[in-house]
Amino acid sequence: MKVYKKLFNNIICLENLFSAWNKFRRDKQQKIDVQKFSWQLEQNIFQLHHDLENHTYKHQPYTSFYINDPKQRHIHKASVRDRVLHHAIFWVLNPIFEETFIAHSFSCRVDKGTHRGVGMLESMIQAISNNYTRPCFVLKCDIKKFFASVDHRILLGLITKRICDNDAIWLLTEIIESFPAPGTLFSNKGLPIGNLTSQLFANIYLNELDQFIKHQLGVKHYVRYTDDFVLVVDNETLAYNFISPINIFLEQKLALRLHPKKIIVRKIRQGIDFLGYVLLPHHRVLRSKTKARMFRKLHKRIDQYHCGVVGNQTIEQALQSYLGVLSHANAHNLSLELKNQFWFWLND
Repeated sequence: MKVYKKLFNNIICLENLFSAWNKFRRDKQQKIDVQKFSWQLEQNIFQLHHDLENHTYKHQPYTSFYINDPKQRHIHKASVRDRVLHHAIFWVLNPIFEETFIAHSFSCRVDKGTHRGVGMLESMIQAISNNYTRPCFVLKCDIKKFFASVDHRILLGLITKRICDNDAIWLLTEIIESFPAPGTLFSNKGLPIGNLTSQLFANIYLNELDQFIKHQLGVKHYVRYTDDFVLVVDNETLAYNFISPINIFLEQKLALRLHPKKIIVRKIRQGIDFLGYVLLPHHRVLRSKTKARMFRKLHKRIDQYHCGVVGNQTIEQALQSYLGVLSHANAHNLSLELKNQFWFWLND
């Protein structure tokens, strides 16, 4: 395994920090905190560089809020200064770890994403079932409270397998330990949902699970998106037999556990619920909860438009975004329903 040295200067150099700022600020230029940072941009970037170079940098506290997407999630938002640094770290480290990841992990990676993940699962099901003519079973699992359970010590141990640079490890330790999950103040656990670095750290952490399932359990047909993953097999007993070794590996190696209420084995004709879609023989539909959330959010956007909070371009972009989601399913009638409802609400 290749080990990388002298990465710290690549992360903190002014060129990388300014590049990180340009990537970070896209689609955020209307945010008040981003505008404040940009008013004294050069001073802020040079000060960040100085603090990093002299090891006086300290991650600032997070602000927190809740979102419903669709279940309630506790989001922790870092300061603009820290988020710029997160981008600077990500764009240096991501290529180093990307080459170690399996092809079928789809979360927060270039040319991956939810739609490709669903498409790959569909292709695997078609292959195993010989285009839906043979038995096919899907084991679907979810890791319980994944982001709140990531062990900092284990994560740093995985990172140091690839990175041999004391200064870089000092910085990554500062980032990782800036966030203890609520209720775990002295246990050194947790990653904040919302940090760009958290997405990379999650993939590094769960790559261990990917490698175990692919190479030690010998599962060929496997897809993961963050902490949701599926295995596709032609035998129901085999699907159930994988549960125990996966759970043991998670507990012993990563200090994680499967969510006991989200371990599901299903035949394809029963429908496979994955990443907002339900896969059935020869077609794909939108999950009912996803449909309801989509209509609810679009209605909210139009209410904001009527109140003058957002403009015409914003609501048009929202509509096109949802139509894009529907284009990945057999949802012609639902697309027409959404368009009709959009114009009804708009002119109501």
